[in-house]
Formats: sequence, C-alpha cells, structure tokens
Amino acid sequence: MTILATRNLGKRYGSKVGVEDVNLNVEPATIFGFLGPNGAGKTTAIRLLLGFLRPTSGEARILGRDCWRESHRIKRDVGYLAGDVRLYPWLTVRRALPILEGARRQALTSAGMALAERFQLDPDKTVRKMSRGMRQKLGLILALAHESKLIVLDEPTSGLDPLMQLSLADLLRERAANGSTIFFSSHTLNEVEQLCDRVAIVRDGHIVTDEPLDDLRRRARRRVEVRFQTEEAASTIVPPTHLDIVRRDKDRWYAEFDGEAGPLTGWLGTQPVRDFLIGPPDLETIFRAFYRNKDGSS
Repeated sequence: MTILATRNLGKRYGSKVGVEDVNLNVEPATIFGFLGPNGAGKTTAIRLLLGFLRPTSGEARILGRDCWRESHRIKRDVGYLAGDVRLYPWLTVRRALPILEGARRQALTSAGMALAERFQLDPDKTVRKMSRGMRQKLGLILALAHESKLIVLDEPTSGLDPLMQLSLADLLRERAANGSTIFFSSHTLNEVEQLCDRVAIVRDGHIVTDEPLDDLRRRARRRVEVRFQTEEAASTIVPPTHLDIVRRDKDRWYAEFDGEAGPLTGWLGTQPVRDFLIGPPDLETIFRAFYRNKDGSS
C-alpha cells in the first residue's frame, strides 16, 4: 500500500505558483527526502498534504484518504512537525502530553517522557524559558510520541545542535525499521544524504526529480587524484574510459570519474602509481545542477 500519493497536485495564489503538477508516491517503511532551497514550495506541499490548504488542482492521499476531505482523520493519525513551531508560553512536556493524549485518544505520556529523556529536555521547563532548540525538541516529542504509520517533518533539525541532530537521525532510522514512513523536508543536502532512501527535489514549485538516492549516487561523479612514480608516467599514460583528466600537474592527475570505484582501483593497481585518492560520489554538484536546470544539466 502506498502511504502517500499525489496526482498533479497544485496550489496557486492568483497568478503565483505555490506548487504545480506534484506527483509523488511514498512507499511504507521508507525515509523520503523532500529537498529544495528555501522558498521552493516544500512547506506549501506539506500544508496541502495535511489539509491546511485546499489544492487548486489535482489531489493528495495519505493512507488512502483524501487529504482535503478527510483531513480531520489524517491529522489524528499522522505525526507532524511544522517548520515554524509555535507553542503556548505556559506549555511544558508534562502539560502537553495529556493534551496530546486527548487529541489522539491514546496513552502517550510514557512514550513522550521517554523521548524527553532521550532528547535531554527538562519535562517541567516552560516554553517561555526554552531556547529555540528546546522548543524544537518539544515539537519533535509531540510529533513522535504517537508511533504513527506516517511522520511528516518540516525542517526538523532547525535549531538542534549537532549531537541532537545525530540522536534524531538514529531515532528516525529506528522508526523506519519498525515500519513507519518518514516524509522529511529539508534544504540541507547532508541531512537527506545521510538519512533518506529516496529523494524528490523541488524547485520553483515543481518536482525536478524523484528517484532513489542510490541512483543519484551512481550518476554523481567522483573526484580522483593520482600521484605517479615519475612525471613521465603522468604525461604518457592513457587514462581508462570514464576517467576525465581535469588537470595534470607534474607527477599528478586531477580527474573526475563516473561509476563504481572497483574497476578504477584495479586499473590503478597495474600502473606505476605512488598513491591515489578516490573521493565519494559528489552529490553536491548534481543537486546544484537540479537547482539550476529542470533536467539536471549544468
């Protein structure tokens, strides 16, 4: 069963496009990255999914339900963290959890308190005394205390320190391993690269690609540096197919490579090489290309 699906989903504000022709299929037990620069349309799409906005075209469904007509049921069943968390100044973890229990009609205090301990958040500190990062932790606790089939997180690491970001990443992996689906919006490539199974990139309200992260990695180029035993070898050896020499400098090659590292490593082992370095797939470059051009070309 597809957890989340959209068909030609669009939202316009007069002549201005919020999102247009958004087609997504999110499968169970995956971490789906929704990536794009600020202002690309990520939050608009999420508000359509949660029924906060009515689409001007197309449709969206979560757990088989229409996101506009049945939004009350979707809100009850889906864990959600907004990109701009706003909480009552008097709220604490301990006060918030009974309210959440009433809304979800489940016993959630124990799970919520366990999350507060995991996120190192004082359950009795009021929002008015919390830092931005603490308020983000409280928002995450309220989104995650209910172990729902779908968790929608809009820029969830905003305000979190690096250690808490790692703790959150571990928790999301655990939830996905236990069957939950995570829809994870971010403008930060590193978060998506470390966490997600699949990624959709949005630009100017349009989806410019939607594919497994491994497929993007296979298409991304690797940076290669080779140091030969002599300058003569560096100047005369013919490089293998798919290794593009960017620059030669005395006894060194600076190059880019398509494909897996194994065949290239084997070839280098037969050459008079003193040392070499093969970098990881350069996803940063390919993502920037998608931001510039709809087809991903430079």
